[in-house]
Amino acid sequence: MTGSLVIAGLGPGSETMITPEVAAALDEATDVIGYIPYVSRIPPREGLRLHPSDNRVELERAAHALDLAAKGNRVVVVSSGDPGVFAMASAVFEAVEHGPAFWRDLDIRVLPGITAMLAAAAAAGAPLGHDFCAINLSDNLKPFDLVLKRVRLALEADFAMAFYNPRSVSRPHQFATVLDLLQGQAEPERLMIFARAVSAPDQDIRVVPLREALPDMADMRTLVIVGSSATRQVGRFVYTPRRA
Repeated sequence: MTGSLVIAGLGPGSETMITPEVAAALDEATDVIGYIPYVSRIPPREGLRLHPSDNRVELERAAHALDLAAKGNRVVVVSSGDPGVFAMASAVFEAVEHGPAFWRDLDIRVLPGITAMLAAAAAAGAPLGHDFCAINLSDNLKPFDLVLKRVRLALEADFAMAFYNPRSVSRPHQFATVLDLLQGQAEPERLMIFARAVSAPDQDIRVVPLREALPDMADMRTLVIVGSSATRQVGRFVYTPRRA
């Protein structure tokens, strides 16, 4: 089989945050597949076919990419941020696991990207400077009770936390529930960072104590970071000391 499949991260939004490795893969691609807003970031050119699709068809998208690669195409599946963080890399390998055996012999590579979590942390300072975890607050692929359990356990372990997909039109109340949990179990002065449109021209970084955090401070373009009990603010910067 002469085709290939690259699963690539486009970073959080700014074109300057696309790695040279990913840019080279896109230059060589015959086909780019991904969620509509991510594919729209790829400039059209002769010899390149763009395959945008809806948000909740990850396995179908993965199977389409694998099928094209098996036919000899140079395929790039794009995600925002890093493709291995709540994104398409896992979906592709799930499709490989349940698909034809010959898919396992394809030339498949995962190219890392800059996550929204890391870009937001850098914009704020160094809030992830010690132990931390990332939690996807969406319940599309897991029960919301499990989301709350993981938040509780992360609080118990005193991790800094990065929340992906905090609040959407279809689930406007879930972040409020998470915020109630945080405000009921953590100290009111614990720092929270609301990083909206990270790396885009309209980027907005807001730092508030937990007691002042409100549900409508977050939307689907927002990455939320909750500091640990040791996280502190120095001037306009937020950081977590490296020592426990």
